[in-house]
Parts: sequence; structure tokens; C-alpha cells
Amino acid sequence: MKPVKAAVVGLGRLGGRHAENVARRVAGAELAALCDADAARLAVYAERLNVPRRTRDFDQLLAIDEIEAIVLVSPSVFHPEHISKALDAGKHVFSEKPLGVTAEDCLAAEQAVNRHPELVFMPGFMRRFDESYAFAHQRVKAGDIGKPLFFRGVSQDPAEGVREAIAFAPTSGGLFLDMAVHDIDLARWFLGSDPEAVWAIGDCYAYPEFAECGDIDNGSCLMKFKNGAMACLFAGRTAPHGYNVESEIVGTERILRISSVPQRNLVEIMDGGGVRRECFQRFLDRFGPSYLNEVQEFFDCVREGRKPEITVRDGARATRIAYKCKESLATGKLVETGL
Repeated sequence: MKPVKAAVVGLGRLGGRHAENVARRVAGAELAALCDADAARLAVYAERLNVPRRTRDFDQLLAIDEIEAIVLVSPSVFHPEHISKALDAGKHVFSEKPLGVTAEDCLAAEQAVNRHPELVFMPGFMRRFDESYAFAHQRVKAGDIGKPLFFRGVSQDPAEGVREAIAFAPTSGGLFLDMAVHDIDLARWFLGSDPEAVWAIGDCYAYPEFAECGDIDNGSCLMKFKNGAMACLFAGRTAPHGYNVESEIVGTERILRISSVPQRNLVEIMDGGGVRRECFQRFLDRFGPSYLNEVQEFFDCVREGRKPEITVRDGARATRIAYKCKESLATGKLVETGL
């Protein structure tokens, strides 16, 4: 079977990793083109990965007939437009989260996908493809923990990367859309339901620069789900110890905890400061294999003519819920999701 010829759009930190994966690690894929607005960055990746075609113009990319699939890692605000144009051009699409930064964006993306049932579309929520999260979900689905009733999710970025986060903040959609959306997706996945109401709080506790674009550096949200389950999420950008993601699923019979003690490996360091463990410092280090696994699944679906388990509906609902959290934060009120 011939490899699927693909293009990667957006070559920032995550886009660069996706490009390297498609070029070197994803079975059944061939990286045939790259697209990025930054000419210098585009040239670096094209030469490093020996990619024959490169362009700074998304429409020009779509005009390349041999391209069968698009991996979208462009800025969040462009996702709805890029998803729609790529699908209308007959390309299969993998899109990193979120589908957009407004409810209207989500609807536009859903409509575009629904117009093209013949094509594969997959939103990127890499935590579902992490070995530990996948194992925990299997246990929940098999009924091993009884009835799941509570999900707790914590996502923390290291303080040393906060300047980059501040620079990205004007186009990120905000803390809940940019960071907590992963925990929102996990809560829906593990609890098997959608939240009917959310209440969010937060502030700029350390970096007032986030307030300039209506964002915060730390925030949390309490959720009530349609099936009676509960969730509590926390997202922050000021972790002193490194990149930290942990989750807990409470059932009527058992409790599952994932990465409750964040650690880079199993090594313990004993010195004058006591006994300690080093933590991951970057999200690409913690979830590197997951990003590879999700894109591999996308290309497997394209080659095998099947649809992925995670759908545009999952991506749209997680984004809509995150937007409702943002609304609750702004108003200080409990907000019904309308789902």
C-alpha cells in the first residue's frame, strides 16, 4: 500500500515535532510539503527533513494535487478556516486542539466535517493516546472501578516558560481553551457524559501581563455532569517544579490515579536537599509518544478507510465547554452549557 502524502501546516514547537514524526516515524505516511508563515523556519525544517515542497500560503498548499492529508498545527484562530478549506479541497484533516476559540468556530468546523463524510477528520487530544490514560480508560470502560462519579484534573506549565505563554496569549483563546481543554476532554471521556453547568474562577496571581488580553495565569473550574458525576479542574502557568499533569478518577468501587507524583523517570536523587525526583520540563517530553500515537492513528484511518474513535463532536464539545468556563470566569456566575 502506497504511503499517504501529507503536509504539515504550522512549524512551531508542536508543529515541528509533528513534521518530524510524519517524516521519520509514522508508518504509511510521507511528508511531501510544509507550510508556515515564517520563511526562515520553513526553510530550516524543509532542509532538515528533506521535504520537496514548501510554501507560506495555505491556499497554494491546498492546490497541490498530490497532497492527500493535512496535519494542522496552525494558530488556534485559523483552525476553523483551515479545516473547512482543507476538507473542501478533498484533503483528510488532522487538527490540533482547539477547533476554534468561539462557539461559532466550533459550529463552523463541525459543519465542514459533516459536509465531507467521505474524508477522515480527527481532532488532536493526545492524552487519550498516552499509555497510562488509555489503560485507565479501559479499566473504567470494563466497569472495574464501579460507577465513575468524580474526575480531578491538574495541568501545570513550568514558570520558566511563562514568557512564551504570555507572547502566545493574545491568540490562544485563554487558559481554559488553551490548557484546560485537555482535562475537559478527559473528564467527558472518563465520566461518559457532558457537563450541564460550570463555575470557573481564577486570576493573574503572578503575571498581570495575561490580563492585558483578558486571560489569567491560574484558574479552576467545578463541573456538574448530566449523569450526576462531578469534575474539578485546575490549570496554571506558574509551576515551580516543571511540567505537571495529573488525573484522578473516583468510582464507587475503586479509584484510579495517573501521575499523582510527577516524575521524569524512576530515579531518586539523594543529596543535601534530601530525597527528590526530577520532573519533566516540557510537554513534548511528557507526551512525546502520545503525539506520535495520535498521528499514527490518523494515518492508519486514512489508509484503512475507517473513522477514528475520537470525532469532531468530541473536539467541538470540549471547546464549547472550555468557552463556557471562560464565560463563567468573566461573569463570576454559574453557567449552563446548553449541551
